[in-house]
Amino acid sequence: QVRLVASGGGEVQPGGSLRLSCAASGSIVSINAMGWSRQAPGKQRELVAQITSGGSTDYADSVKGRFTISRDNAKNTVYLQMNSLKPEDTAVYWCGSARFMFGLYSWGQGTQVTVSS
Repeated sequence: QVRLVASGGGEVQPGGSLRLSCAASGSIVSINAMGWSRQAPGKQRELVAQITSGGSTDYADSVKGRFTISRDNAKNTVYLQMNSLKPEDTAVYWCGSARFMFGLYSWGQGTQVTVSS
């Protein structure tokens, strides 16, 4: 079983930046992909970014060019750098892991991101 602990959420003004972190522990050998998803009130959950242990990445169209996912394999930690934040980025963000990209993700705790003036 993999334990995922996310941190770094908060409130920021439009145009601002935040960086989310997620540390994985436990049975991490099976992890290849790590990713972030989000869900805003009244909306479906959206997978926004993924990264494999080899560094391949994928982004949702809604965040391309603004969000960057990165990974420190030695620390079993994944990051989500979020720039040029918009009010529509407001959501609960979850960190997850899977055996492969677009696979079945297991999600950890969520962290709230609020973009508001």
